[in-house]
Amino acid sequence: MTKSQTDSNSTHFGYKTVEKGNKEEMVAGVFHSVAAKYDLMNDLMSAGVHRIWKRFTIELSGVRPGHHVLDIAGGTGDLAAKFSKIVGQHGRVVLADINESMLRVGRDKMTDSGIVGNIEYTMANAECLPFPDNTFDCITISFGLRNVTDKDAALRSMNRVLKPGGRLLVLEFSKPGNALLSKAYDTYSFKLLPKIGKLITNDEDSYRYLAESIRMHPDQDTLKAMMEDAGFARCEYHNMTGGIVAVHKGIKP
Repeated sequence: MTKSQTDSNSTHFGYKTVEKGNKEEMVAGVFHSVAAKYDLMNDLMSAGVHRIWKRFTIELSGVRPGHHVLDIAGGTGDLAAKFSKIVGQHGRVVLADINESMLRVGRDKMTDSGIVGNIEYTMANAECLPFPDNTFDCITISFGLRNVTDKDAALRSMNRVLKPGGRLLVLEFSKPGNALLSKAYDTYSFKLLPKIGKLITNDEDSYRYLAESIRMHPDQDTLKAMMEDAGFARCEYHNMTGGIVAVHKGIKP
């Protein structure tokens, strides 16, 4: 096998190089492990600021009553719950996740909160979404794109199932622009974050992977270019918390 063939068959899992066919299962193992305490860890890891990041994403979405919304890697349903209230009885929200454990936690949480009727749950791979062309008015993917093996394929798939004029919003960890903030963030991510994971979930390795996966994710301008290559127009991004997180927006022409 040539070096180019080897490169085309491999991808990253955090800082490790693995075969593409193995990454999906390895990522699934991480989220099976953390699903039960995912919400608690989000609050601890971000000191609750993730709620502000998600609120801003919803404001950018332009979602209105009657809209159809797809929340990919929807996890425990933070965005889907808000969208369900916005779209109302004539709208529809699909919470999709590739991980059965995360989907189950999200479904139980939403049902227990009385959020039913206009919401559906689907196990789905972002790279090959199981929906017809031109189905959704808005698609969101929150802290999930970095775990996708073929991000370009996923972006093309999202473009396909969006209606013309529909919006894609990608909320994801990104690259701080300030060197001092970047250094402090690295110290937190690699020294403190795995220890919090070990304390709360007894799983240090999964949170070390999450820190590594953030560093391997494309920076703001690279992701913007990837969205444009996938067919999105008027692409832009907004940095939050100094660029630790960014939300990218693109429109399907």
